[in-house]
Amino acid sequence: MCRLLFVFLLLGGVATRRLLAQVPPQAPVTPAGTLDRALESELVTILGEDQKYRLQIGAVQKKSGGDSTEMRELWKVINEKDAANLVRVEAILDRRGWLGPGEVGPQGNVALFLVIQHADLKTQEKYLPMMRLAVKAGRAQASQLALLEDRVALGEGRRQTYGSQIGMDEAGAAHVRPLEDPDQVDRRRASVGLGPLAEYVRQWGITWDAEAYKRQLPQLEAAKPW
Repeated sequence: MCRLLFVFLLLGGVATRRLLAQVPPQAPVTPAGTLDRALESELVTILGEDQKYRLQIGAVQKKSGGDSTEMRELWKVINEKDAANLVRVEAILDRRGWLGPGEVGPQGNVALFLVIQHADLKTQEKYLPMMRLAVKAGRAQASQLALLEDRVALGEGRRQTYGSQIGMDEAGAAHVRPLEDPDQVDRRRASVGLGPLAEYVRQWGITWDAEAYKRQLPQLEAAKPW
C-alpha cells in the first residue's frame, strides 16, 4: 500500500517541492470584469487558511516523521480547516458559478480550485464539470484543471492523464501514480500549459524514464489504493 504525497500550491500559484451530484452547466455567473472586492477578500482569507498548515508539513515531517503524533495532529487541523472552507466555497459555486480573476481576483480564483482539489472525491466529481466549463470561458486555468482531472481519475480507479499525482511507497521512494500512455504525457501536459514531466518529478527525486515506467506500471496498479 502506498502513502501519497500531496501537491500544494503557494499563494503565488507555484507548486512546492512536496506537493499541490453534478453541477448544472447553466449555473449563473457574475459578468466578467465585475470585481467583487468583498468576495475576493473572503476567498483570499480562505486561500491563506488552506495553505497555512499545509506549509508546515515539511518541517513537521523532517522533525517528527510522517507517522508521528505531531503529523497526525497537523492533519487533523488541516482536515478541519478544509471542511470549513469547503462549506464556504460550495455556497459560492452553487450560487454564482465558477468565478474568474475578473470577478474575485487571481488569488480568489486559485482559492476556488484549491478548496475543491483538497475535497473528497464526491465533491470533486460534482464540480469538475463546472471547472471544465470555466476553463473554456477563461475563468479557470487549464493547468489547474489538469490536476483535478488527474485526482478524480485516480479516485475513480482510472489512470491519470497528466502525471501530476505523486505517490510514495513504504520504503519512502516516490513514483508517478498510474499514468495513461506514458509516451505521450509531455504532449498532453504541454496542451494545458504544463512543463515536461521529467522536470516536474525531479523535485521528488524521480528520474523520468517512460520505458522503465511502463515496466513498473503493473506493479504500481497492483498496489492499491493508488
